[in-house]
Amino acid sequence: MAPEIEEWKDECYGEELRKKLLEFAEAGWDSIPDDEREKWFSLFKHWGVFHQRDGQESYFMMRLQNAGGVLRPGQLRAIGEVARDYATGPAENPEFGNGFIDLTTRQSVQLHWIKLEDVPAIWERLESVGVSSRSSGGDSMRNMAGCPVAGRDEQEFIDSRDLLERLNTALREDDALADLPRKFNVSVTGCREGCAQDSINDIGLEPAEKSVGGEPTRGYNVRIGGGLGGRQPREARPLDVFVTEEEAYPVVRGFVELYQEHGNRENRQKSRSRFFVDDWGVEEIRATLQKEYVDSELRTAGEDLREEYSYNAGTCRGGDHVGVHRQRNGEYYVGLSVPVGRLRAEEAIAIADCAEAYGSGEVRLSRRQNPLIMDVPEGDLDALLSEPVLDTHSPEPHPFQRGSIACTGTEFCPLALTETKARLARTIRWLRDNCELPDDVEDVHIHYSGCTADCGQALTADIGLQGMRARKNGEMVEALDIGVGGGMGENPSFIDWIHQRVPADEAPTVVKKLVEGYAAHREEGQSFRDWVGETGAETLVELAEPEESSYEDPWMYDAKGSWYPFDDGESPAPTTVDGTPLSADD
Repeated sequence: MAPEIEEWKDECYGEELRKKLLEFAEAGWDSIPDDEREKWFSLFKHWGVFHQRDGQESYFMMRLQNAGGVLRPGQLRAIGEVARDYATGPAENPEFGNGFIDLTTRQSVQLHWIKLEDVPAIWERLESVGVSSRSSGGDSMRNMAGCPVAGRDEQEFIDSRDLLERLNTALREDDALADLPRKFNVSVTGCREGCAQDSINDIGLEPAEKSVGGEPTRGYNVRIGGGLGGRQPREARPLDVFVTEEEAYPVVRGFVELYQEHGNRENRQKSRSRFFVDDWGVEEIRATLQKEYVDSELRTAGEDLREEYSYNAGTCRGGDHVGVHRQRNGEYYVGLSVPVGRLRAEEAIAIADCAEAYGSGEVRLSRRQNPLIMDVPEGDLDALLSEPVLDTHSPEPHPFQRGSIACTGTEFCPLALTETKARLARTIRWLRDNCELPDDVEDVHIHYSGCTADCGQALTADIGLQGMRARKNGEMVEALDIGVGGGMGENPSFIDWIHQRVPADEAPTVVKKLVEGYAAHREEGQSFRDWVGETGAETLVELAEPEESSYEDPWMYDAKGSWYPFDDGESPAPTTVDGTPLSADD
């Protein structure tokens, strides 16, 4: 029997669902019948509106969408103003205050503490500058990932902007494709660095070249069925198809339609396209696409550029667009580092100010949760680099700050088992003060996910952390599984777990010992990922035993059990229609 959500989607989806959401917003939170909340909260996700976790009843997260991380002039400012005016809650985060935005690993933006009654005003403000939340959640295509400097990169192989925009508007916004078996990720990499990380997408296009009609032709090879989560990751598998820019859209659409029609709707644990590819196999999928979904003849794959990939590829140097970089038109872009991907509202507005004052006003977002200020004339670089907001979010960050990624965690997410963003921010400061890195190492990728859904992409990190629970001194505490050696690039690999259920206050010493072992025993120029592969997981287990240290963790004791990890008081959110408050102990 299909899950109940399939019946709910049949009843109300797309534009009809938006109207219903606006009706509830006008009538207020209490107008949602108590016994229908699960239904409506599941459906609201299609419009990017996610109810937050237990104890935060009546508060929502809103996720926004774009194509390839591009925020056009005025859009980041509008988002920052919405965060300032509407995304403030009843308690402050000790690291980030109140009123902030989260940058995601799919180049989008999330706002928290949104009241349902404010959704119409927020949509009006954002949509006035072309920002939408449509299809940013639920069982639909998520943010279309791409190289954040498409069209600007000096070494770009093929400009992917037009294709991404077509996929975003003609495919993603097609109501006929709004209802998929589960969420679906699309990426287009047009650069030589592999910025869109095609290997962990449901369908990914990677730059390639092939002789077509006797002429060398630039286009894309196609990969399908990649993804993380549930400790069942898959590297996207080659479909053995090369497409030109004009041929790419029908092939992507064909695979989406095939998955929509034949994907598993009975078991949501096995509904993602990676399991669909497991079941059908690449050869059958290719043959079915050719026979039933794609009119033109499918060519075999061309020569790819994967050996040049540097983005999250486990190299010692960059590849993440942080820093000052020359564009193909002679201007520059400046990539800022936002540790753990969280910007205060006033910082977002300040970055928008800088983009307007020194560049074209356009800001782009990378998959490493960082913003890029685009189109800066060389003569304005010094003035931009002296702006106060760049002191906090520097284009020359410490390697630990540069490499950090964190998901939302128990602060707002109902799935997470541990707090993430504040903990990782605290951890990287401690590592910065207590570890020395080799001079040629620009970053160490430390990714932290609050659960096995792996929204923080821990499985692709140099050092991956996933939230768990453990007992310490007879008490239940927040804990982390710790793995090493992940990365994308030419040969993607997922981490090997070396310690499990490490109490959160002992985990930083594991990271410290790993980094110190790397610094002491690496060959000159050797990356952390390569050192891990050479050293072996068994040796690293012994090298990096957990233990307490000068690091202190103030959020050890079950943040998931309180209404908010940073507040011990009573929840201000109503838990029933009559507004009965929830005790922090419940």
